Amino acid sequence: MEFNANRVDEANAVVSATVTKEVIEANLDKVAKQASKTMNIQGFRKGKVPVAVVKQRFAEKLTEDAEGEAIRKVLADGLKLLNIKNEDLIGEPSISKFEKKEDGSIEVEISVACKPNIDLGDYKSLVPAVDLKDIDEAEITARLEEIAKSSAPLQKIARKRAAKEGDFALIDFEGFVDGVAFEGGKAEKYPLEVGSGAFIPGFEDQVIGMKYEEEKEITVTFPESYQAKNLAGKEAVFKVTLHEIQEKAAPELNDEFAQRMLPGQENVTIDTLKDRIKEQMTAEVKSKYYREELKPAYLETLVKELTFALPKSVVDQEINFALNNKIRTMSEEEINGLREDASKVEEIRNELKEDAENSVKATFIVDALAKAENVQVSDQEVMQVLYYEALQMGQNPQEIVKQYQEAGYLPAIKMSMIEEKVISKLLDEKLGK
Repeated sequence: MEFNANRVDEANAVVSATVTKEVIEANLDKVAKQASKTMNIQGFRKGKVPVAVVKQRFAEKLTEDAEGEAIRKVLADGLKLLNIKNEDLIGEPSISKFEKKEDGSIEVEISVACKPNIDLGDYKSLVPAVDLKDIDEAEITARLEEIAKSSAPLQKIARKRAAKEGDFALIDFEGFVDGVAFEGGKAEKYPLEVGSGAFIPGFEDQVIGMKYEEEKEITVTFPESYQAKNLAGKEAVFKVTLHEIQEKAAPELNDEFAQRMLPGQENVTIDTLKDRIKEQMTAEVKSKYYREELKPAYLETLVKELTFALPKSVVDQEINFALNNKIRTMSEEEINGLREDASKVEEIRNELKEDAENSVKATFIVDALAKAENVQVSDQEVMQVLYYEALQMGQNPQEIVKQYQEAGYLPAIKMSMIEEKVISKLLDEKLGK
């Protein structure tokens, strides 16, 4: 049997062989004997089926098994020769060539992807400078006033002024298209927050200026994308009556208010609350700053500075993913063009290749950074994040987790969390915290 095993580079290897007819026939005898011991065939006792009968009845399946065993032996010998351990592999090896010859032999070629060896060098010296913005007193006061307003109860205004943006208007309304009332277009004593954008564009603008018990016809046009297709793009007239205007009267910003906002804590003053708000705002600013500016800049630098081989199969997967996303944005005419000319697909793949390589490279770099910094994210942490986000969106956490599991998203989410954690750690060190 001809046999070759070669390292293309640190991350890729190729094992090739010519498997002789004799090897395949020997494997066939072996698998047939094994099958005969457990097979049930009418007319024969279990375990006593002649091998020749087994071969005759199940020739095609047994031949596949025999060939498969030969390929596994080729792969095992190749990995041993190249000193590649199973834990070094990325994904399943792929058969890049399988050709049956007239003499009964098979030419086979197996592509193997391995984890690259990454020398991070002095990676900490490449961490960008961190210039975190201070939160000033005006920003803290504005946030404090926002909290006070949002927590304040609604109150009916004492004076009968006109409705303005930010008010809660208690209205009756009924909508008509071509003079006919439509389903779902009527309500009584509906509390509309003016300026919230909850209603059709233009509706709330026309509520502004209405006074107590005023009746008004409001004309709007449903968006073309409106979910009710019978109303999409059509002009509608709403008969509106305003009964009451409510507003949120923000409480006085004093120690008493602070104590309500921080229940169960001792010696709370308005300054205590301001300090907490400052801490929260600083964390928000830092998180956004890290996420949107420093992290991308750091990864871009590492991708540019570090050189190592990439597993071809992983890069191909990334290209395929990007290609599928691009195709989803194409018109039917463009897609037909790709079907008619395969070279156009290759052109697009070549255009996507550099970004795909950089993305794969960044993933391996993050993994290496996490190992170097001993940063880990447990499956429990992933679950906690998913549960929290689902609850925030008013969704069933268990259903969301199930969807992500079935779609195979959990490893990517975990890697994203590791990336966030390890780079934030390095940036915090740079900041001196």
